Amino acid sequence: MKKAVWSGAVAAAVLLLGSTPVFAQQTANAAVAVTASVNAKAKLSLGLAAVNFADADPDVVTVYTSAPIAVDVKARTTNGGNVTLTVLANGNLVSGATDFIAIGTLTWAASGSGFVATGANNQTTAQTLGLWSGSGNVSGSHTLSLPNLWSYNTGTYTVTLNYTLTAP
Repeated sequence: MKKAVWSGAVAAAVLLLGSTPVFAQQTANAAVAVTASVNAKAKLSLGLAAVNFADADPDVVTVYTSAPIAVDVKARTTNGGNVTLTVLANGNLVSGATDFIAIGTLTWAASGSGFVATGANNQTTAQTLGLWSGSGNVSGSHTLSLPNLWSYNTGTYTVTLNYTLTAP
């Protein structure tokens, strides 16, 4: 019987010495700091690069009207920040050295949320074409119109309209 007790005691000692105690485990912690820089951005896309009014009889076509120009605005700004789209002509419609059509006669109609419904182009003061609050993207259309008058001198009249999108 003594032999059985000693054999059991030896077996228990071997089990205790060979096992790994649970309280000896270690843990480690780490952290990662995440930073995202979000700056003001403005992106403007116009559906047409040029508008051409073909010659027409002023008694038949009294007003030249362009096809709608798609306008896509994407802006990222501060909470409630004003996003503004303006247009400024680089002068009058000019043909040759002396012939011109006053830029104020080139008018527009716009549609879409936040777009100014109607206006006239100007060469001195940028005209507001759209105004929005906060970040986002909007789409609309912009149509140009010009009276077709008998009083115009013959020629090809040109002007550049400069669009500026601002998202402070």
